[in-house]
Amino acid sequence: MSASMRQLVRQLARLSHRKLTSTVTGVSCRSACRWGTSSGRCFSDAAEDRSTHFGFETVSEAEKAKRVYKVFENVAQKYDVMNDAMSLGVHRLWKDMLLHVMHPQPGARLLDVAGGTGDITFRFLDYVRYQMERQKRRDALSGQSPSWQDVSETSEGRPQESSAVVCDINKEMLKVGKQKADSMGIVSGLSWVVGDAEELPFDDDQFDIYTIAFGIRNVTRIDQALQEALRVLKPGGRFMCLEFSKVTNPVLARLYDAYSFQVIPVLGEVIAGDWKSYQYLVESIRKFPDQEEFKGLIEDAGFCCVQHYNLTGGVVALHSGFKL
Repeated sequence: MSASMRQLVRQLARLSHRKLTSTVTGVSCRSACRWGTSSGRCFSDAAEDRSTHFGFETVSEAEKAKRVYKVFENVAQKYDVMNDAMSLGVHRLWKDMLLHVMHPQPGARLLDVAGGTGDITFRFLDYVRYQMERQKRRDALSGQSPSWQDVSETSEGRPQESSAVVCDINKEMLKVGKQKADSMGIVSGLSWVVGDAEELPFDDDQFDIYTIAFGIRNVTRIDQALQEALRVLKPGGRFMCLEFSKVTNPVLARLYDAYSFQVIPVLGEVIAGDWKSYQYLVESIRKFPDQEEFKGLIEDAGFCCVQHYNLTGGVVALHSGFKL
């Protein structure tokens, strides 16, 4: 009995030591991010040693980054088709809602992170174009003097135009997005940049709006990506994130789980020839923080007026916050 008790004490001591080490490491990193360089970046050479999740698997951070890249490299060509198939087209309504809540005005500058195929960006450009045309029609019908959009001219004498930057770490996803833009005839106000959400290749205070749709759960270090979002936004800029979340209705939750695990990987195999990537997709959703927990992460990054809106019973949540 005494021998077994000594063994139990040793095990408890080892567990306590691990927990203490983990806590100290986490506090140290958060402190470095918040009080480090003006860019707000927090780098580490220990990515190979730190562990995280890839779906339900535990892997090193470096391994997750490689695997996530491979997933989207594999599914890029069928990405849009699979979105329609998996959501029965409802993802289009979720993205429309994002733009409705965003309500961007002419002249706004958007950064769409993990936006490879361009769905959010194309909606943004359409929305601000419609806003400009609507204002011009109103001015023409009322016979009023030119609106602020007409008065706000550049040195070349033309109205200020909105612009969007699509930033994605995956070149194959960007390739698909560029092909879509070419087919739609979109040639101005849009640029494509290869970049990591955790280390954005932009200067501070550059954008009015930062969006990331169905991408942040694939980021290895969510806190670092949120700090980068804050850094590149202008004061008064808005962070908006559309992401799968926790279903609030118990009945819907059971149906959603059954559909996710039993149907979505099968669709991935039939349509994209890739069961594993869509199994990862389903698992990654379950590992992502719920609405309130993610709201806390956004606030911890430094955003204010943070809110979330549940869509389709919490299948998806739209998160919003502002940079002071």
